[in-house]
Amino acid sequence: MSLSREHFEELTKRSPDIIVGTDRKGRVVYFNDGAHDCLGYDSDEVLGEFVGLFYPSVEEARRVAEAMRGHGHGGVGVCNTLETRFVTHSGEEIPVAIAATLLYDEKGEEDGTIGFAKDLRDILHKDQLATLGEVAVGLSHEINNPLAVIINQATLLENDISRIAGEGDCSVENERLDAIRREVARISEIVERLGEMVESDRYETIHYVGPARMVDLRSEDRRRYEPDDRLQGLRILVADDDAGISRTLQEMLIADGCEVETAANGEQALEALGRSDFDLLLSDVVMPRMDGHELYLRVSESYPELPVLMMTAFHYDKDHIIKRSRMEGLEGVIFKKPVDPDRLRCTIAESVRKR
Repeated sequence: MSLSREHFEELTKRSPDIIVGTDRKGRVVYFNDGAHDCLGYDSDEVLGEFVGLFYPSVEEARRVAEAMRGHGHGGVGVCNTLETRFVTHSGEEIPVAIAATLLYDEKGEEDGTIGFAKDLRDILHKDQLATLGEVAVGLSHEINNPLAVIINQATLLENDISRIAGEGDCSVENERLDAIRREVARISEIVERLGEMVESDRYETIHYVGPARMVDLRSEDRRRYEPDDRLQGLRILVADDDAGISRTLQEMLIADGCEVETAANGEQALEALGRSDFDLLLSDVVMPRMDGHELYLRVSESYPELPVLMMTAFHYDKDHIIKRSRMEGLEGVIFKKPVDPDRLRCTIAESVRKR
């Protein structure tokens, strides 16, 4: 069935896009339903009016007219996806992309224009959300790693204060350390909310790894630091590309009687495993050269009995590293940084005991 003129007119009339036609003098002769819905004008308000009515200025209307007659936007007589702004009946400026063409009469002279304009507000909003998501993911990582160092150093400092003070009263110092932990927890909660916004444009929390156990490492129970005897003599390998994280975890675990070696990436971790025996691997999720998922696969193949725990500063696993590792059989807990020292020590002890 061929498309008749009546069918074409009905199609353009019902189109949700803005469709405007003008005569050779630039007066509006066609104004569809989509234009009414987007711009808020009734047809009788614009028919016969100069098309510049829809632009924020005469200069902008002239720029679009010149683009249609130039070579830069598809060739002379056409204009493809030229971005500009329209002004609605209420005075709001909205971003649009125009695709237009000149119309000619039987003598080859200009007889008017027909233009299709796409309202870009929803598209730009989605682009902004995507950009916000990328910023939030990066921000969570860059903030959580330093927070993890602060938490670990506070734990070590608390241990030092207790040792130096002996029987003396160090309650004031411990209260200050608790205040540091509380404020770090508040910052972590804000970063986590950003991660939740990334996961859903409805801003609802989604359990990204399904039924997998995700440990919230901001413990409300800030007990005084006491070494865990169950960790005495354990050999732990820490793989993390953040030197501050590796160093503070190493110091903290050494204080518990562990022997700790660090690796800056997955490749170095495999080299360390090839040189020595370890009781547990504590690995970051996102690392250069070899991420946590690939490292886990290599370890599970070559050292199937070695417990693996993973940790991440991201509250949104955009590369699916956690999910892929779970699908491959990872049973270890996924820790969110900043890591709560008490829960980390407890999980290490339980993992080694199960082995």
